[in-house]
Amino acid sequence: MFDAINNVVTTVNGVVWGWPMIILLLGTHVFMTFRTGFIQRHSIGKGIKLSVTKDPEAEGEVSQFGALTTALAATIGTGNIIGVGTAIAMGGPGAVLWIWLSGVFGIATKYSESLIAVKYRVKTEDGRMQGGAFYALERGLNMKWLGMLFAILAGLASFGIGCATQVNAIATVANENFNIPPLAVGIVIAALTAFVIFGGIKSIANVCEKLVPFMAVFYVLGCLIILGMNYDFIIPAIATICRLAFTPGAAAGGLVGTGILMAMRFGIARGLFSNESGMGSAPIAAAAAQTRNPVRQALVSSTGTFWDTVVVCLMTGLVLVTTIMKNPNINADEVSDGGILTSLAFGQIPVLGPLILTLGIITFAYSTILGWAYYGERCVEYFAGRFGKGVLIGYRCLYIAVAVIAPVVALDLVWLIADTLNAFMAVPNLIAVLLLSNEIVRETKKYINNLDMKDETPVPVIKSKK
Repeated sequence: MFDAINNVVTTVNGVVWGWPMIILLLGTHVFMTFRTGFIQRHSIGKGIKLSVTKDPEAEGEVSQFGALTTALAATIGTGNIIGVGTAIAMGGPGAVLWIWLSGVFGIATKYSESLIAVKYRVKTEDGRMQGGAFYALERGLNMKWLGMLFAILAGLASFGIGCATQVNAIATVANENFNIPPLAVGIVIAALTAFVIFGGIKSIANVCEKLVPFMAVFYVLGCLIILGMNYDFIIPAIATICRLAFTPGAAAGGLVGTGILMAMRFGIARGLFSNESGMGSAPIAAAAAQTRNPVRQALVSSTGTFWDTVVVCLMTGLVLVTTIMKNPNINADEVSDGGILTSLAFGQIPVLGPLILTLGIITFAYSTILGWAYYGERCVEYFAGRFGKGVLIGYRCLYIAVAVIAPVVALDLVWLIADTLNAFMAVPNLIAVLLLSNEIVRETKKYINNLDMKDETPVPVIKSKK
């Protein structure tokens, strides 16, 4: 019975994350890039500057930087480390170029979905800001039923891809490297998570503001050290990545390019999964930001895709490809396993290499747990009828319980279900982005050259049911 269910879920997952979803997501990325007048040219410069600019007088719960790091906490995960290796193993080194391109174009979609999240956000009676695809669909398109569907799918996915799989990754690393019992890891992670998430978005944002920059800088420094050791192979690696993104061929040892179709499929799929542009998750955090107008926060949010994919995933890809080219005797079995391939790359740094990789996986996974806890809360509060804090306490307790048991259960099926839910939740969000594209263009033209202008539109207050 279990095998039958697993086979069905596997088949469905393969379909939903196949070419139709890739075309839908990448098509939206390209479409919104043109509709916004190549917003990327503003995101990198203005967005990064705004992300570290405080605007305490603006309406919102947390700073723009706090909202960004909360979204990055959920976005930058083990997929940035091991996932890139898997893309290279399945699609060849050319997949790295398609990962990068999906990030470049994905900036426009992340900008767009964050803009409508802020534009259509609401405020609770106790002053909490809420927004995301559900309110954009409800208030912008009068499609509450579709907003409800998005909230249900995202809320369920938070337990799997946001919590269970991440705790399991931490437990596996801790057990393999330090012989710590998995259950003990689950209890510790659950306690640390409870301490943070019971403080709400402000508590989560405060932790993420400190954790995300540390973990990103620590990991990037490790990548730079490896690239420094492999400096002779950087230019050849870039040439190989570009060449094998379009043509089949071999680079070194077991490193093989399978042609444009496979490189595109696995590269784009991994890039989209990594940066979450179009999935509708990050805008939930963006809606809580202190911002004068929707465009201002949308620019800040769009930098998340830049850091996640254009920078971190690209560096990981270069590290892995230069490592294989430097060591042509690496066999095909090692190249075909993303985890082993990543371990071999970081093993080049004496003593500290495995430590950097281990700490990177642990911090990346834990930050994802925190970020998705907030996403799940907002989704549950929306589809549960806005019952107030009672429903939030119940969700948090269940989330923590999942963290405790995750290290000691088989997660293959959980991962597949959550992964499938992520694909399904992207569809309502992309409908909101595409159908509200005229509003996105209008708001962009209004504020892009007047970012200090304040949006005077009052934020509606919703009442909690008693």
